Parts: sequence; structure tokens; C-alpha cells
Amino acid sequence: MKHSINKIFHNLSILLITISFTVTVVALLVVEQNSSYAKINNLKEQKEIVKSLANLQKEDIELALIQFNSKSTQLHHEIKKLHNLNKYDYTGKFLLGNSNEYLLDLQKLSDLTTNFNKSAHKYYIKNLKNEEEKSKELKSAFYSINTFLDSMIIKNIGYNEEKFHLLQNIAIFSFVLTFLTTFWYRKRLASIYKDILHLYAINKNKKDYEIFSQEADAIQLRMNRKPVATDNPSMIDPVTQINNHKGMLSSYSNKKGMKDSNFISVTIFEIDNFSKQKRTFSQELTQAILKKVAFTISLHEQATDVIARTDYNQFTIVLSRSSKEQSFKDVDIIRQSISEIKFKEPGGDSVAITVSGGFIIKPNNQSLDESLRKAKEVLQHAKKNSTNTISQTRDLAQLEL
Repeated sequence: MKHSINKIFHNLSILLITISFTVTVVALLVVEQNSSYAKINNLKEQKEIVKSLANLQKEDIELALIQFNSKSTQLHHEIKKLHNLNKYDYTGKFLLGNSNEYLLDLQKLSDLTTNFNKSAHKYYIKNLKNEEEKSKELKSAFYSINTFLDSMIIKNIGYNEEKFHLLQNIAIFSFVLTFLTTFWYRKRLASIYKDILHLYAINKNKKDYEIFSQEADAIQLRMNRKPVATDNPSMIDPVTQINNHKGMLSSYSNKKGMKDSNFISVTIFEIDNFSKQKRTFSQELTQAILKKVAFTISLHEQATDVIARTDYNQFTIVLSRSSKEQSFKDVDIIRQSISEIKFKEPGGDSVAITVSGGFIIKPNNQSLDESLRKAKEVLQHAKKNSTNTISQTRDLAQLEL
């Protein structure tokens, strides 16, 4: 089976976008991880501040109060820093679901800090009354906030471990994806390059070379096509400049072995209400219509196809496709394209061009002439039913039933 270069590059583009996305996620997680470490360092710093506040010297009460005011203010400032750092904790908010728990802990820490500052302020005021009671209150507040800071540090370490496992899994996925697809697409790109070298005839001795890509195969088929019909005027229809019946037989003979595995379909199109007996248009307009129909059909011609004008108002199309369904689909697209053709008569009236068709799949053991006769039978069925339609062999079978 031939591979499509277009599909390979499309998939490669999607792959690169996926890898870029995963690498971006890894980079963001690394930045977030650094932010998480900053939270732990912040909590450790708060522990040091709390410890220093609990051990200020009361000999110089004025100095102690100055130090207390500075450090107590710094404690609340550090809590604000933790709030700011948490704004960018997208993993905790959207993946781990611990953001609300962390915010509640910050609120509790803020309350404990306020309570500790009050206890410390009472203790360091120059007042000898109830000093022992105030000292116990300060120690209790110190123990509470210090214990809570320890618990927050442990929790943050747990959060960081969860983030690390997530980061690890994404990093491993990115590595495996990149590693495997690098070799996968390296092989395919090398095969595409070999196709190009083959088309350039650099490896002329490799006559048995098997082409990898559909596009290169189509190019080679065009390069190998024998231009017998175009070189011989007797095989060309003088009006439309495409094959006549003789040219069609010659072209089919040259091309029939190019894709043996494909299905061959034969379709005869007849222009509706356009016969030799009933000439409703001038000769000039008639020829213009025939040329336009022939040109429209030729726009859909592939390297292995054969198109011809085989009667006054009939065109024969021989397609080589990978499936029967694809053949009929392409033929129907041609019919639709022809139905979009519009002409204006000398009087100004618009003329719509439509065709009816008989479509068959040619058996391998049947000659082209026999297939043409069968296609004409199917065409007669299409003409009896309506215009601008295509009949198939199964339609005749249903009619007989």
C-alpha cells in the first residue's frame, strides 16, 4: 500500500504540536516547582522570625519593641507573599485540588500570627504585673504557630511530591513519544527522499525499486505515460481535443497495466437534450458546450484515467481507483461539476448543461468493448428515469426483478 506524503506531513505537524505542548507543560511545571520551593523557604523564614520574636531581650525594652514591630510586620508580609505565590499554582487548582485547603491553612496561619503578635506585644511592654502569665501565654502562642508552620512545611513537601510525580510522568511520556516518533518519521522521510531520488533517475539501475508514496507513484505514472494519442491526430477528437474512440482504446491499452490492483470503472455520459437529430443550438454554441464539458471532465483526470468523446453527445470515462465506491464518487463529482456549467443563448436565455450516465465496474476477464456495451445499456436506463443522474448495474438488476 502506498503512503500519502500529505498525510505523513499532516500527522508530523500534529505530532510536533503535541510535543511542543507537552514540553511547554513540563516547562511550566518546572517553574511551578520552583514556586513551591519558594513557599517552603518562606515558611522556614517565618519560623526563624517567630523564634527571634519569642526570644527578644527585655533589658532594653525600647530596642525590643522596635525589633518586635519590625519582625511582626514582616510576618504578615511573608503571608501575603504566600498568597501571591499561590495565584500561579495552576496544578494545585486544576489537577491536584489542594488549592482551597492551602488557602484555609494561610488564613489559619494569619490568625495564629495575629494572636502570637498580640501575646508578644503584651509580654514586651514595660509592665511587671502578670509577667509570668504573659510569658506562658507567649510560649503557648509560639508553640501553636511553630507547630502549625511545621505542619504546613510537611504539607507543602507532600504537594511538591505530587507535582514531581506529575512532572515525571509527563516528562517520560514526552521522551517516549519523541524517541519513538523520531525513528518512525525519520524512516518515512528517508523513504520519501528515496522516491525523489528515484524520480530524478539518480538510481537508474534500480528498476525493481518499489515506490513508497502515492504522490511519487502518480508522478512516475505520468512520466511513463505513452503520448501515442496526442502525437496522432487520427486519435484526437477535433472539437474537444481529447481522445476519440480510437484514441481511447490506444490510451487504455497503454495504461491498463499501471495499477493492476485497482478497480476499473467505465462510465458513459450523455449530454441531456442534446442530440444530433434535435439540434436546438447553433453550431458555434454546440461546439462551445462540447469543449466546456470535455474540459470539465479533464480537470478530474488522473494519470491512470482515460477520457474520450466517443459519440456526438457522449463522453466515455475509464477510471482506475482503489475501490468501487471511490470510482462512483469521483464520477458523480464530475457529473455535479458539469451541472454547474451555464451558457447564454444569443437571445439572452441561460442554458444549463446536465448529463446522464451509465456506470459499471469492468470485470478483469471482460474486454473494454464489452464493458462499453454494458455501460450503454445502463445509460439507457438512466435516460428513461430522469436527467442529470447516474445509473449503475444494480439498477438494471432491480428493474428486472
